[in-house]
Amino acid sequence: MEEPKIYDLIGIGIGPFNLSLAALIDPLEEYETLFFEQKQEFNWHPGMLIEGMDLQTPFLADLVTFANPTSPYSFLNYLHTQNRLYPFYFFNSFDIPREEYNEYCKWVASQLNHCFFDYRVVDVEEISSKPNSYYQVVVKNGKSNVEETYFSKHIVIGTGSIPFIPKDFKPFKEEHVIHTSQYLYHEEELKRGKAITLVGSGQSAAEVFLDLLRKQNNHEYKLTWYTRSAGIFQKEEAKIGKEVFSPDYVDYFHQLSFQQRKDALEDLNSLRNGVDPKILRNIYDLLYNRSINEQLPVKIQPATEVNGVTEGEELPLQLTCNQWQEGQSFTEETDRVILATGYKPNLPDWLSKFKEDIIWEDEKRFKVSNDYRIEFKDKRKNHMFTLTNIEHSHGASATNLGLSVLRNQMIINTLAGKSIYPIPKRTIFQQFSPN
Repeated sequence: MEEPKIYDLIGIGIGPFNLSLAALIDPLEEYETLFFEQKQEFNWHPGMLIEGMDLQTPFLADLVTFANPTSPYSFLNYLHTQNRLYPFYFFNSFDIPREEYNEYCKWVASQLNHCFFDYRVVDVEEISSKPNSYYQVVVKNGKSNVEETYFSKHIVIGTGSIPFIPKDFKPFKEEHVIHTSQYLYHEEELKRGKAITLVGSGQSAAEVFLDLLRKQNNHEYKLTWYTRSAGIFQKEEAKIGKEVFSPDYVDYFHQLSFQQRKDALEDLNSLRNGVDPKILRNIYDLLYNRSINEQLPVKIQPATEVNGVTEGEELPLQLTCNQWQEGQSFTEETDRVILATGYKPNLPDWLSKFKEDIIWEDEKRFKVSNDYRIEFKDKRKNHMFTLTNIEHSHGASATNLGLSVLRNQMIINTLAGKSIYPIPKRTIFQQFSPN
């Protein structure tokens, strides 16, 4: 019987994190890899590619530069090949438009012949055989609707996250309730309502609010923004404060106990979940200028929970709200609700079959090594790496684009058993431990 072809690594999902891994591993000819994505093309949060909104991460934190500044897949090389280097020079910004970041990622993906779109991974099984164990990966080809089977020594889970929708809102989904991730798909329908209510805080909420505020004069909707947080807080922009997004802090965070890590995440909320100060300035300036000659049909109310939703009497929805600092409950009717309620890890169903073999830190969070391996009870040589569901293990870096390259450097080095991409040390001026 002919031995199956066994790849060195198969990546499941092609978002920016796994795309970075694919780009960094591409020049390493000794490794054979495949990456599969169920969507038909690369598209990063297309429902939130609002014109004029910037990425919160500087362009140096592209898919490759921190590991290999000479890579042909750098953002600067993208600009060069698109004849946009001089316009970007005159644009004179360290930040880049989110829409352009998406176009850059598409450009990289189009050049990588080991990245396959419209292929959905439907199952993964471990094949234990001496001397070589490996994983069997079953993939459904979206074009032919035929299942194909591949084999790999290692797996990388890069399935990202999915929108979190509170259960009370699910029966009203899409007809009158959307998540911010779908905003641009429903923008025109939203604006036909008499009242739009935005629920939640953070960057996505602020961007949607600003966009609706800018276009409010062309329509007749009342605009309301409720956030459970005690205020509308800006993201930490001080240079020394941002050093928590560094290799040094990731190492420090990872060695803390599980409880210490959970506590630390709460302490870092302003760094992780605040709003870009530029967005908040734009919101305030627009409110101020528009208020000179008119009473604004706008309400911004923090410290307010939206606890439930039912059918309204005059408008389609009635929200049950609570101003938690005062303990005041009230109801409000609205036409449309936009949920800025965040995301939750998108773990594949097939992972559950490994549940009894994995080491868990609690009922939902598996233990993850410093080099992003899911830790199993047996000390297996065939690793299952994850770039998903790692906030509890690697902290604020889990969803930070600026540290995606660091994650992939470590995965490649573990895969190779040597330092292909050296890990930077002592990158900051602070230290987090006396040792």
